[in-house]
Amino acid sequence: VVAAMHFLLKVPSAISLRAALRKSLQLCSQSYTVSTSFSYEAIKQQCRLEVPEYFNFASDVLDRWTKIEKEGKKNKNPALWWVDGDGKEVKWSFEELGVLSRKVANVLSDACGLQRGDRVLLILPRIPEWWLVNVACLRTGNVLIPGTQQLTVKDILYRLQKSKAKCIITDDFVAPAVDSVGAECQSLKCKLLVSEGHREGWLNFKDLLKNAPSNHQCVTTKHHDPMAIYFTSGTTGSPKMTEHSHSSYGIGFTVNARYWLDLTHSDVIWSTSDTGWAKASWASISTWIQGACVFVHKMPQFNPITVFECLSRYPITVFCSPPTAYRMFVQHKLSSYTFKSLRHCVSAGEPINPDVMEEWKAQTGLDIHEGYGQTETVLICANFKGMKIKPGSMGKPSPTYDVKIIDENGNILSPGKEGDIAIRVKPTRPPFLFTCYTDDPEKTAATIRGDFYVTGDRGIMDEDGYYWFVGRSDDVITSAGYRIGPFEVESALIEHPAVVESAVVSSPDPIRGEVVKAFVVLTPEYVSHDPEEVVKELQDHVKKVTAPYKYPRKMEFVQELPKTVSGKIRRNELRQKEWRK
Repeated sequence: VVAAMHFLLKVPSAISLRAALRKSLQLCSQSYTVSTSFSYEAIKQQCRLEVPEYFNFASDVLDRWTKIEKEGKKNKNPALWWVDGDGKEVKWSFEELGVLSRKVANVLSDACGLQRGDRVLLILPRIPEWWLVNVACLRTGNVLIPGTQQLTVKDILYRLQKSKAKCIITDDFVAPAVDSVGAECQSLKCKLLVSEGHREGWLNFKDLLKNAPSNHQCVTTKHHDPMAIYFTSGTTGSPKMTEHSHSSYGIGFTVNARYWLDLTHSDVIWSTSDTGWAKASWASISTWIQGACVFVHKMPQFNPITVFECLSRYPITVFCSPPTAYRMFVQHKLSSYTFKSLRHCVSAGEPINPDVMEEWKAQTGLDIHEGYGQTETVLICANFKGMKIKPGSMGKPSPTYDVKIIDENGNILSPGKEGDIAIRVKPTRPPFLFTCYTDDPEKTAATIRGDFYVTGDRGIMDEDGYYWFVGRSDDVITSAGYRIGPFEVESALIEHPAVVESAVVSSPDPIRGEVVKAFVVLTPEYVSHDPEEVVKELQDHVKKVTAPYKYPRKMEFVQELPKTVSGKIRRNELRQKEWRK
């Protein structure tokens, strides 16, 4: 096995994952496109991730792929393939990614004056420079903090002040917002603008990149050194700063890459994630572990037709998009398109409705392999390649974690009983879990219950070991003694042709304590229908497809649902609105 990757997998069997990794990483002058198939039990038995004392993803993985590429032992796939939809393309090999990221590393260290450990807030759209800065920060030891361009002025101020970032890197769109709050951010010392133009008080990224030297010595980082900070989605409160180490993501994503995304170095993967989401890093790091190609479409505004045309035109083999997107996709006639290279589809971010999975497969012939994780973790559960899929289930636990359903006292519950989804952290904390909530030891400690890290999500494990999402702990509804998870009701609603999407929350009731209320976005065909008739039709529908006591006794039609910047439904906002009435 390639020396730099020795730590990744330690496998006892002769026909082992090590051998598969060797094929993917080192030898293979021939290009193979379909990875070796493993059963779930084989994955559990064979996968043993090891963590070395020192690890840096840029030098230990990316630079190693450059060497393999130069030796002609890898196919011609680029490391990054970016298109803007108007004919402009950028293709970088691993060698070119290395050269350019070293130049950016010199910009950060020299022109920006950043020291190892300084924090960098990065707010850029899907442009190649975003990936360059990510890799450059690995090389310099700066702690990267990604943010989405959808952040408001208030959001940006919160993140700059909370993180004490020394540098912000952004574009012309966000720069005015930064300038409006910059005086209130005492830690901010450098502003770097990615633009063809110039702005007073800002350094120009492209000018500096052009003149920067390409030789740079990557810092030596220990596996537990901080690599990045991600602000949580804020579905249940103010976003928290979640710190990840060089090993938690750089090594922890090995299982994602190999068994959930099913990647080899012959693959081209497209994840439609916004660059401000942790999922963008999930996709990029996982892809490069396997030496595969990260495909990016600039796509300033999400457009299903653009997605379909892209999947038809480019040799994309693996596709990842959130459930919200898949719900939009199946509203279209997909048979009009031919996705000739596409072989594997995954989804994450929130549960995907079984009806959407069924419709996608009916139109494309492909399953959607759902994965479950958090900003604080890598993949917790997934429908791994080769597993039987139970629609609506999150699949089975990743071998990186010991996942259990526990009660309020930290006791493990038997199959079929609802409880908190948790990861064992005692006697040994998994190295692929977040390090802490930065500067907040109380909130970090509050995640531990007995021997477990508690995710804050409720779930059930069935007799076959599959896990089922019930809802965020705060989202579960108790009505007349019955516990009702919002996801099951939402999945029932979306099966009806009137519903684009919905959000289910508790609403106060003088007799039952609380009842189920659904906020529903209607399809265009039903907008003009009599509201009372649609309410009754949807209520009757839910009673037929799930337990009758779960039907929404209250319903409100809305044009859109409140969502976080990462696209997750803010049920807490709707719930608070109900209980304030």
